[in-house]
Amino acid sequence: MESVKERLAEFSTEAHDLYPSRVVPYLDEPPEPLQFYRTWVAPNRPCIIRNACSHWPALSRWTPQYLREKVGSKVISVAVTPNGYADAVNGDRFVMPEERRMSFSTVLDIIEGKVQQSGVCYIQKQCSNLVCELSELLDDVESHVSWMSSALGKLPDAVNFWLGEASAVTSMHKDHYENLYCVISGEKNFLLLPPTDRPFIPYGVYQPAVYRQRDDGEFEVVDQSDSEKVPWIPLDPLDPDLDRFPQYRKVQPIRVTVKAGEMLYLPSLWFHHVTQTHGCIAVNFWYDMEYDIKYNYFQLLETLTEVTASS
Repeated sequence: MESVKERLAEFSTEAHDLYPSRVVPYLDEPPEPLQFYRTWVAPNRPCIIRNACSHWPALSRWTPQYLREKVGSKVISVAVTPNGYADAVNGDRFVMPEERRMSFSTVLDIIEGKVQQSGVCYIQKQCSNLVCELSELLDDVESHVSWMSSALGKLPDAVNFWLGEASAVTSMHKDHYENLYCVISGEKNFLLLPPTDRPFIPYGVYQPAVYRQRDDGEFEVVDQSDSEKVPWIPLDPLDPDLDRFPQYRKVQPIRVTVKAGEMLYLPSLWFHHVTQTHGCIAVNFWYDMEYDIKYNYFQLLETLTEVTASS
């Protein structure tokens, strides 16, 4: 088993040659579907597409005033945490945010500094919340990205809306979705690692819990004792503990900033950590390709890594 572990590490190091550039390439215009599939989807390579959503009305319309008029009274799901880290490891727990119902205008008041509160707010509910909670805004964006839908042969499984404070952070993780991430205003900062780096990325298994804000304003961590334990990455890639996780020295992170009017194509199973500018707004499209050939290939790598780690 030790020889398998060594070969996995060698393979992952050699795989860096598959992604020779330490920058994410830019496309100056939306690609043709077949070209996009062959050049980016099949080889599982990220890219940024300019001029693909710059024509959306949202880029000029989605000011605080417009959003108050259109959806200000809507009561939506908002993630609230004491430190901005939702769905992240805290000590020996995997802690999820407090899901709070509040009006969209209240969120804007907090982001604009008109209302002071303890805790960090982030509209991040990922169950197609743009469609389910903010349908009044759908006319300002496209319902799907035509060339991506043509390339994959299907429509997106979810369309999500994101708005949060600068201190709201997405901890490092991976998704099985093909992801088109479109920034409407502000900037998103991504730290990316390819799925072939999996042998160098630490995982643990953690008791799930949620944050809960008490009447005195302090947050407590409440265990979800009836839930199964959650595998998650305990490492902060912005400040990695290399004494604790020495294998992480072998990764070659790629950093990219996605600006308003740009789309990031984030292939399935790429690890990503995300920060943002204050009040950044984004919309993303998730295409579920769980049974795609490349997904199964990388899942095999995941399984082998887990088996050798536990042996």
